[in-house]
Amino acid sequence: MNLEHTPSQTCGPYLHIGLTDKGSVMHIASPGIQGERLLLKCRVLDADGVPIDDAMIEIWQANAEGTYNHPADSRDPGPGAAFHGFGRAATDESGNCEFETIKPGRVPGPQSSLQAPHLNVLLFGRGILLHLHTRIYFDGDPANEADPVLRLVPEERRVTLFAHPDPERPGTWHFEFRLRGERETVFFDV
Repeated sequence: MNLEHTPSQTCGPYLHIGLTDKGSVMHIASPGIQGERLLLKCRVLDADGVPIDDAMIEIWQANAEGTYNHPADSRDPGPGAAFHGFGRAATDESGNCEFETIKPGRVPGPQSSLQAPHLNVLLFGRGILLHLHTRIYFDGDPANEADPVLRLVPEERRVTLFAHPDPERPGTWHFEFRLRGERETVFFDV
């Protein structure tokens, strides 16, 4: 037997076949779920601003009361008990995907603090050895100033973590992932 070195495994180019073709979950909040409804439009770009057409985004979030649908969150979910808080979508040829959801509530943070409303994000893609972790915060939310995680990010880089409202379409938010370059999104080493 002759053993040869092989390249490291990466996500893709077949990630769409097994994870998104039949496993996409773009409607995170069904119509009966309480909370401020929103449409989140995401776009993934490389260092040159070229759209990434074969990335996958996963979102994990709390319900409007700030509780997660997870065994580690023992707090009462209240009327948001039916909310699963998970979404997954592949980017299209323009690097875009979107999610229908609700704005999450504030969740507990370190030392009895509260975190600002945010979405936890995993980004997968061709050439990415380990998925990337980041967060999406909502621009203009007054809780952003006191968020203990956001405060760890240098102030000039925080803008890369904010979704921005669409001035022409109330309830629609835009978020841009830049994988490298001058305006690279802040990714967390988790």
